[in-house]
Amino acid sequence: MSDIGFDPNTIFEAYRNALAPVTKAQQESLKTFDRLGRYQYAVAGDYLNWTLAQTKAAVAAQTPAEFVSKQIELATALSERLRVRAQEFITLATDAQTSFSQGVSEATAKVAEVTKKAA
Repeated sequence: MSDIGFDPNTIFEAYRNALAPVTKAQQESLKTFDRLGRYQYAVAGDYLNWTLAQTKAAVAAQTPAEFVSKQIELATALSERLRVRAQEFITLATDAQTSFSQGVSEATAKVAEVTKKAA
């Protein structure tokens, strides 16, 4: 009869190694969702500021021509802010895609390494 010892540390280490890519993916996903939430908050703030400025312009305008010129000025400023926000979104999406690709590459390399050791 053979005496096989039960080592729970080995089992926990195996699970930890097997689930490490999932844990990293979850962490990266949370970082991305946090950045996306902050981005959306900033865009909402831009729209809020634009709306407040529109209201102030409507109240402060003395003539219709003055009101229209102020609206054009505010619309131009908003479009510039939104163009910058679009660039930020592209950067955010690119970073998320890069992070995901790196995670998949690392997981694939780890699986290949473990498979090579087992063979």
